[in-house]
Formats: sequence, structure tokens, C-alpha cells
Amino acid sequence: MTQPSGAMADMARADQLASPGRRDWMKAAGALTGLVLMVGAGGMVRAAEAAKEEKKYGADGMPHGTVDDPLVFVSIGKDGIVTIIAHRAEMGTGVRTGLPMVVADELEADWSKVRVIQAPGDEPRYGNQDTDGSRSTRHFFQPMRRVGASARAMLEIAAAKQWNVPVTEVVARNHEVLHEASGRKLGYGELAEAAAALPVPATDALRLKKPEQFRYIGKQSTRSVDIQDVVSGTTHFGIDTRLDGMLYAAVARPAVLGGKVKSYKADAALKVPGVLKVVEIPAGPMPPVFAALGGVAVVAADTWAAMKGRNALEIEWDDGPNASYDSEAFRKTLSEGANKPAPAVRNDGDAMKALEGAAQRIQAEYYLPHLAHATMEPPAATARVADGKCEVWACVQSPYGTRENVAKQLGLDISAVTVHQTLLGGGFGRKSKSDYAVEAALLSRAMDGKPVKVTWSREDDITNDYFHTVSVERLEAGVDANGKAVAWLHRTAAPTIGSTFVANAQGQQPFELGMSAVNIPFAIPNFRVESVPVPAHTRIGWFRSVSNIPHVFAVQSFVAEMAHALKRDPKDYLLELIGPARKISPPDMSDSWNYGESPMIYPLDTGRMRHVVEVAAKAAGWGRELPAGRGLGLAVSYSFVTYVATVVEVEVGKDGSLIVHQVDVAVDCGPQVHPDRVRAQVEGACIMGQSLATRSEISFAKGRTNQTNFHQYEVTRMSEAPRVIKVHLVEHGFDVPLGGVGEPAVPPFAPALCNAIFAATGKRIRNLPIRDQLKA
Repeated sequence: MTQPSGAMADMARADQLASPGRRDWMKAAGALTGLVLMVGAGGMVRAAEAAKEEKKYGADGMPHGTVDDPLVFVSIGKDGIVTIIAHRAEMGTGVRTGLPMVVADELEADWSKVRVIQAPGDEPRYGNQDTDGSRSTRHFFQPMRRVGASARAMLEIAAAKQWNVPVTEVVARNHEVLHEASGRKLGYGELAEAAAALPVPATDALRLKKPEQFRYIGKQSTRSVDIQDVVSGTTHFGIDTRLDGMLYAAVARPAVLGGKVKSYKADAALKVPGVLKVVEIPAGPMPPVFAALGGVAVVAADTWAAMKGRNALEIEWDDGPNASYDSEAFRKTLSEGANKPAPAVRNDGDAMKALEGAAQRIQAEYYLPHLAHATMEPPAATARVADGKCEVWACVQSPYGTRENVAKQLGLDISAVTVHQTLLGGGFGRKSKSDYAVEAALLSRAMDGKPVKVTWSREDDITNDYFHTVSVERLEAGVDANGKAVAWLHRTAAPTIGSTFVANAQGQQPFELGMSAVNIPFAIPNFRVESVPVPAHTRIGWFRSVSNIPHVFAVQSFVAEMAHALKRDPKDYLLELIGPARKISPPDMSDSWNYGESPMIYPLDTGRMRHVVEVAAKAAGWGRELPAGRGLGLAVSYSFVTYVATVVEVEVGKDGSLIVHQVDVAVDCGPQVHPDRVRAQVEGACIMGQSLATRSEISFAKGRTNQTNFHQYEVTRMSEAPRVIKVHLVEHGFDVPLGGVGEPAVPPFAPALCNAIFAATGKRIRNLPIRDQLKA
């Protein structure tokens, strides 16, 4: 979801929707105490300044943009230890290593003498902190290079002044500054104080390294700063927070969106040993945004007592307007909508006329259910509200967005709120929404300023998630007498994320449609995409890879169905549809978003798309003979400005058992800053993709989820995981712009898997999850 964190003031405006990463209407300033090296305004792009421009892209288009001042991010002790600030959230992506590693490389620091600490939520100081959209590295790679290069230059200037020699005669190398002519050298610790007093060099005066000089960037050997603490259990996740005098809370929330407490009895709850108080949290107005859902909280001396007390509450609920939400009925609504004309969001040529005149028409309909994030660490936050100030410790993807949200909900000035960013045990977009931090803050205030920790149980997490949307995707294609595709029609019916922010919002927004619906680069002259307006009946939020999941599943499954109907090889036919190598401006495909990136810098390059298909297919041995019951399937996608092709080899037993023998994934994300973490992200995406395809589903009856824990919301177990995952990284120089990594490998997995199942069995899977559909 990156999945994105925050809301837009007007969901109908494409320019605001192009940056779904933050609450654009909340703009405030704040400052925290500095390190040895202090903040300057030079590298900052403020949201107010961005608004003056007609259009800003990339980091410049995000609230608070970037900061590249070394006095913000780097401090050096007298012992030579270099401390680098990590301002993005770490949830397994490796960003807390990757960005400091970039700084250290340009700084010529010895990695063994580098320490990394986490920044609090303070975007005016550090730049944008929304860790979503697979954009941390691509947005901050160059600013962090400038941070390191500036600090290196300041150390060199300080040494030259001390030796009274021209700065051109000194050079920083491996944590020392050398004057080679005289053999003199000074360690970084000896120069730090003098360097910190110097002015920060102008950007155009910086001497950035050439790629061949990199010591850490692009190398395999750099060790993650968190790995030892994570594997030894000594690191600090949100759920690990402990404060003196801390109380613990569990909240009974409405099971139906828009539900409210009619009445409750707390007598039995108050008799549970350890229970201290029962507090009603008023339900906020709809739409939900990131406010607390409301309900009844039990505050106790420990979490177990709080949960036992919650179980003892007697609550009568008013389920509100969504009490009748039923997944089976809504699926029919979606299907009916997808089978009727709807507003066009891309319309090249005349697809309807071309379909009528086609020699052959092929059509299919696909269904994907709601999904829950199910992060291994459920939402957890601790807050202390006292003396007109609030401190929060939480596993959030957007610490500054959390700060804004908590300030708004408490009626405080943002300067009175501090948010301490902890490590996240998974995020996937769920932890961009800070409702759980708001709960902790409200309860601390209710407990006269005592710190309160709110821990969501797994049941809380699954039943009250911001779910990935449900969808029906209907596709139809027309081909001429030679089997050449002449028409394409895609109707996509799904509740929009916009409904979380704007009441009654319907119809997928430009950023959702720009995720592999409108921006399909097929060489088909008549191309039409329609978005069906349907309502939402639960909280909808971004999820790892967001709308790419349903759109890519449908498009890539349908391409394979077309190939079969035309008796063509799926790979060859996919390449034919992609057409020759060319660079397409996203607006030419009615994509006004393009993941927030400039269409000039990031056109959709079909040559790169074709290449990953060829790389993955060759690595998998596409076309080789396989035993009965085994098959290969292929899919490709462009998401988060990265190209990924996946080939899956499966075996389907006569009893319907499924074995994924091998997965070959070709990834073209531009140059790789930290290749080891790129591979890890892709491997994890494959396993998550398999979970979504084979096991995971959220369904509703009477407005409530039918699933409450992992016995019902299933995920892939180790015994079912792919036997082998091979990641093939396409090499590039740093003249190619960086892409995203955390999300792009999720979408092609499910269609590649289902295409492989068809190749093995002749059975076409159009509805996810697969579960027992393979049984006779």
C-alpha cells in the first residue's frame, strides 16, 4: 500500500489523488532538538511551495519534499563514530540500512563505525516520511548522496584549514582525511567539531562519486544494521514499548463500519482482577478516515486483564447503515455492474464497433475478494497525554501523519505532539493509518495522563482492518481473421479507497486506475477501459501493490486465455500484444498519475517489459517438456515504475494438491542500491502473492467479517511455499532512474500461478482464492 498513508481533501481531483501518500489538508510545522549537526533550509521543499507550481513530480510532489542538509542527518563523535539518521520507517524493506548506506558511501565512512538511529515524526526537519508507494530509495537516493558528499566536503575543508593547504590537495578516504603530499592524516572524530561549524556547501559545488567508486552502493556485502537485533529479539517493535506506570487497554469496537454503542454494562468487566476503568470512545463521523472507530475500552494493569475485561462487557450495538453487507450479494452487484456499460476512463479508437466486427470475440470475468493485511505484529501504540502535550510510541508507516492525526483528534497544536517511530513487524499499508495511535492518546487522556498502551489482538486486526478492495474484472477482446487483436474492453468494478476519505465516493480514482487498468501498453488500436461506480461498505485502504493485484490478475490471465483460444504460445502471444520496443508517455494511455513520477523521466518502456519476459522465460526453460500434471505459467506487470515478469512451475496432484516447484522472477527496477534487500523483497512478495492466490479471503455477512483469525484467514505455510525462488536482476547503470521494489513482484504471481495450473490441468481459475478448486 504501500501501499500510501493519508487522505486527500477532494477525491475527485486527480492532482491530489496523484499523491495518495498523506493528509494534504493537514499542514503544520514543528521542530525537535537537533544533533551535533543542525538543520538548514536549503534542501527542503515545502507543500506550500509545491502548490505554487503547476505540477511537481517524485519527491517534489510529496508533502515536505526532501531535505539534503548534512547537519540534519549526520553527526560524528570525537571517537569517530558516525551516526546517521534514518527518517523512513523500517518494516523489513531494509530502508534503515539502505539510505544510511548511501550517506556512508558518499561520506567515505567505514561502515563498521556507522550507527543508525531512527528519526521521530518531523517532516519539516527531515522531509517526507511516508514509507509507502515503494518510493523511499528512488525519492531519497540523490538527496542522501548529497548529504554524504556535503559532509565529506566539510571534513576535507576542515582538514585543509588545519593544515593550511589548498582543499584540492586533501581527500577523504575510509574514515580519514589525507594530505598525500605530506603523508599527514586526520580521523573523522578529530575533524568533526570544526567541520560542523562550516557552512554547508552549495549543491552545485558538490563532488559526487562516480559509480565505479562506490564501496557500498550496489554491492552485496553490506550488512543490515537491524539484522542482529531482529534475530536475537532485542530490537524495539511498537508492541514492545514499556514505560513507567504504564497501563494497558483493549477496545471492543463496532464489528460493522458505521456501527455505534447503543448501551453497555461494565459491572462484570470491572470485577475482573486488574481492570481499572471502562471508557467509552465515541464513534467519529463517517467517512472513517483515520479516526478511532469508537467502542468501549477496558483499561487494566496488564493486557491479559484488559482483554478478559473486554470479554466480560455486555454491549448492545447499533450496526448502522452497513448491517446488511453480504459478500455473495455484493459480488452479484459487482458482476451486474461489470456487464453493463460504464463511464470510460480510457477510450482509444472505437472498441465497441471493433468488437462487433471482430472475427472472434473472447471474454472472461474474474473475481478477487477483500484481503486483510495480517501483519505479523498487529497494530500497537502507546501514548502519554499530560500537561497539554502528547507523546506517542508506535509502529507506524507515517510518523508525521500520525502526529498530525493525533493532534487533530486531541485538539492540540501539532507542536505539542511527539511521535517516536519504532520498528514495524510488517506494514503493507495498514500501518499508514494511525487510528490505533489515536485510541491510545484518547485513553491516556481519560486516565489523567498515565501512559496507556493499546494492543490489537489478531481478531481485532482482521475484523477491523482497512481492507484491500473486492473487485470483479470483466474483459473482452476481438481478433481479426488472422488472430490479431483489434479490440480490448476492460470493465473494472471495485469500491474505491476514496470512500475512506469522502462520503459516498464511488468509482476508482485515477491513482487506482493507473495501477494496470488504463496503462496497459498493448499494441491494440481500439482500447477501452470503463470504471463501474459501486459503493463501499467497509473501510478500504491501500495494500501491498494496491489495485495492481486485481487488475494484473485479470489482464495477465486473460492474455493467456486469448493465447489458448487462438492456439498460440502464451509467451509469444504476450510479446505480440506488447508489441515492438517503444517508450509510451503515460498520459497517452489516460494515466495522469504514473505513480507520481514524471512521464518524461519514467515513460512506460515496452522494451524493458519485453526484456523481463524473455529473461524470466529463458531462466525457467520455457517450452521444455514437463511430466503430466506439471505446467509453466507466465505473467508480467509494470508497477511502481518497475518491470517484473514471473514464471511459476507447478505440479497438481490427482487429489488436487498443489506444489510450486520453482519461481523465476525477472526484475528491472533500474540500478539496485542494496541488491540483497531487493532479492529479499522479491522473495517475500512471491510468498505473499501465493498466499493471496491460494488461501486468503475476507468475506462479510450481516456487515461482519466471517474470518477472525488465521484458522479462517489463511496464509501460506512453510510446507506450501515455493521450493525454489530465483530472482534475476536486470543490470543497469545509474544513468537509468530508480524504480520501486517492495511491491512490484506481488501482482504477477497470482496470474502466473493460475496460468501454470491451466497448463498442467486444463482447469482455468478465474476466482480467487484457489483453495479447493483443484479438487475433482
